[in-house]
Amino acid sequence: MGWMADETGLGKTPANYVPLTPLSHLRRASHVFADEPAVVYGNFRKTYAEYYDRCTRLASALAGMGVNPGDVVATLIPNLPAQAEAHFGVPACGAILNTINTRLDVDTVSYIFGHGEAKVVLADTEFVPLAEAAKERMEGDGPLIIEVPDDAAGFPATGRHPVYESVLGTARHDFDWIMPEDEWESLALNYTSGTTGRPKGVVYHHRGAYLMTMGTVVSWRMVMKPKYLAIVPLFHCNGWNHTWMMPMLGGTLICCRNITAPAIYDAIANEGATHFGGAPIVLNMIVNAPEEQRLTFDHTVEVFTAGAPPAPATLEKIEKLGFHVTQVYGLTETYGHVTECLWKGDKWDALDQTGRAAMKARQGVAFPMMDHITVMDENMGQVPMNGKEQGEIVMRGNSVMKGYLKNPEATEESFKGGYFHSGDIAVQHPDGYIQIADRAKDIIISGGENISSVEVEGVLMGHPDVNLAAVVAKPDDKWGEVPCAFVELKEGATADAAALIAFSRETLAGFKAPKKVVFQELPKTSTGKIQKFELRKKAADL
Repeated sequence: MGWMADETGLGKTPANYVPLTPLSHLRRASHVFADEPAVVYGNFRKTYAEYYDRCTRLASALAGMGVNPGDVVATLIPNLPAQAEAHFGVPACGAILNTINTRLDVDTVSYIFGHGEAKVVLADTEFVPLAEAAKERMEGDGPLIIEVPDDAAGFPATGRHPVYESVLGTARHDFDWIMPEDEWESLALNYTSGTTGRPKGVVYHHRGAYLMTMGTVVSWRMVMKPKYLAIVPLFHCNGWNHTWMMPMLGGTLICCRNITAPAIYDAIANEGATHFGGAPIVLNMIVNAPEEQRLTFDHTVEVFTAGAPPAPATLEKIEKLGFHVTQVYGLTETYGHVTECLWKGDKWDALDQTGRAAMKARQGVAFPMMDHITVMDENMGQVPMNGKEQGEIVMRGNSVMKGYLKNPEATEESFKGGYFHSGDIAVQHPDGYIQIADRAKDIIISGGENISSVEVEGVLMGHPDVNLAAVVAKPDDKWGEVPCAFVELKEGATADAAALIAFSRETLAGFKAPKKVVFQELPKTSTGKIQKFELRKKAADL
């Protein structure tokens, strides 16, 4: 054992052990990059010193409202400065940040408010009615609503709630940030899209987010002072943790309320954006933009894309425009991306366009902050790496969630065998690169958003004319996939496709509603189970 057998006096002290947290990035940046641009949105331009001060005052204001360490503060805000400030200001008072998908329906938002026990919600004026309606459906008082106006986009304050800037204006500039005593403490709460009914609350810890920021810098080959365009919604895996990462590099966060081709080209050409992440639909938007919406630029823009492999034709077009695209993969439960299609240099550069696109379509290998990601069979055995044998993507590492809030059974199930089970079915190539072959639980990924076929089917089955409904993914040039419903009507029923789509939109968020309805007898097994693989084949040919 040698001298290591005696570790007297070699314990943890404040000098050699500080819990890892992404909050430390902004505290450091407020001094190191004090006068550098931190956040940009139209005429809103703040340096790191100002950014830190605003986050400090947000933390102070929340604490003054009775928000205690361990409480939840929710947001319903697009990718705007206040949403970025919440990523630091909320945990700086010891609270847990719950960024909510602004596209969800009232019932789901109300459920999230209650399940997460939010004490305060910061709501953009456009989404104040959603917050109010969700609160009305709750038992008890529900969260305090603080309104965040966006005058630049035509959403001034309604006057019905405390206003964000006024709240900051009366808060302390010298509030002492409450840093975690243990890096395992909860940092954020993110809800899945609900693959089997109600969404599950995914809990992040400070350590995982900190290491996520470190791993991303390496894999994205980032240098100092990048300019990151916030396209990935900050309500989705906290924007893949990129907002927490930017202060580490002294980078500039370019906010964007509405993701359009002109907005993207403007951010690149006029703000100098160097990086962004987004689903393949964003890439399609860029390459299909009319000439009058495009602006020229003379630097390469690095892009992380995830959700579905981009089409080869899209890759060919976008790379000619000056974008370098890397396919990544991850889930809400893994803080965002945890695998990358790490490019093999000259070996893959020599391939033709079709061959390069095929390589870029792979989900790839583990990010450096992860311990092990592979494909295993149902007995937790490694599948043969031959590009043919299928198994489930499983992973372990620091950027895996703590678990599902108030759901120990689901947490235990997802962690069985010492790995997190993704539910995604894949093959593994001889070089170890992972490639998704199918999606478990019939999840549809449309424009980067997960849609539960079970949820859509449940709504359709609620229509008085519907006997049976099955929903599968239909390939779509714009969205990657869209929900396609196959429906058996009751005898004598007269509902048409337009009626069923309109009916579903009364309950579901717009992106979840079926975009195509086919009326037919559904194929079934001898036990009555619907054969969805047959429907997928038909949907692919529609």
